[in-house]
Amino acid sequence: MRATKAVQKILSHYEGETPGVKANLCRMLMEGRLGGTGRMIILPVDQGFEHGPARTYAPNPASYDPHYHFRLAIDAGLNAYAAPLGMLEAGADSFAGQIPTILKVNSANSLMSGTAGKNQAITGSVDDALRLGCSAIGFTIYPGSDAALEMYEEISAMRAEAAARGIATVIWSYPRGEAVTKDGETAIDVCAYGAQIAALLGAHIIKIKLSTDHLMLPEARTVYEAQKIDVATQAARVRHCMEASFAGRRIVVFSGGAIKGEDGVYDDARAIRDGGGHGSIIGRNSFQRSRPEALAMLTKLVEIYKGRA
Repeated sequence: MRATKAVQKILSHYEGETPGVKANLCRMLMEGRLGGTGRMIILPVDQGFEHGPARTYAPNPASYDPHYHFRLAIDAGLNAYAAPLGMLEAGADSFAGQIPTILKVNSANSLMSGTAGKNQAITGSVDDALRLGCSAIGFTIYPGSDAALEMYEEISAMRAEAAARGIATVIWSYPRGEAVTKDGETAIDVCAYGAQIAALLGAHIIKIKLSTDHLMLPEARTVYEAQKIDVATQAARVRHCMEASFAGRRIVVFSGGAIKGEDGVYDDARAIRDGGGHGSIIGRNSFQRSRPEALAMLTKLVEIYKGRA
């Protein structure tokens, strides 16, 4: 399938990349019901590691089965499916070539003590991604954590290895840790900073949370107020995060977060669309619903990103 003009324009922003990386970005952008539009919806299922199985899958017991998530992403016409090593291995053969996949190569868990600090363990490799036919690796960083510098060094090395082999990199940039307050984790100045860090680390796709109008850093507040940076609405805050992502020259998708009402999910998508974001990476808000409900919701999200709802 020939890349559309919208996709070609996005790919033109990645001037230093190998043809292999661009091919995999193109594959994801051209996949599914949003294929060719320049918008994306990705299904991430790494929450079992982070939160545990019951908290993650019990609301929809069918989702304990790794095959469930492959089928959901395929049948909903999504752009890609992201998961840790074991989840992808459990369906890699049955669903080979049917949906672009992203191997989440680091993970945290809820069993660690509060004094352990915010960090993630490396749980997958670029070789694993190649073996499983993945289009990208995914890696979480925690700007604001005392372990952040170590995480930056890890993804810098792994990103270089992946790019050399034609595999793209998705960075989950979630500010949290010793230097960030709870409200600061979603403050607009901090979220935009997190997006900028991910872009500077070489992320091809940046995953961040939707932000609030809170400003955590006093020095940043001074600039936001002096320059009259508009952060009053969710769309304005999305637009600002896109500015922080090389003036929109990097693909940015926004996390769906904990399960919420359907209207909230739709309002978020409209704000992402109107603010110039590339789409959603939506996990629990899809797979914790029943399959018919999830498919209906994802269909509506596609229509929103196409400007039809």
